[in-house]
Amino acid sequence: MFMVTINQDKCEGCGSCVDACPAKILGMTEGKAEVIGDAADCLGCETCLELCPTEAFSIMEL
Repeated sequence: MFMVTINQDKCEGCGSCVDACPAKILGMTEGKAEVIGDAADCLGCETCLELCPTEAFSIMEL
């Protein structure tokens, strides 16, 4: 099981993570990426980590 978090101070709101997330747990709120689903539903694929130009994402294995 994995848990995804987003550092809002680093997020620039490009949105590339939202479209690419296979678990569909990411969305945009007020111009920033946000976990809108259950963060524990993260698949641990690291797609968001690879796409994020500001390294705003972190994934932790639980």
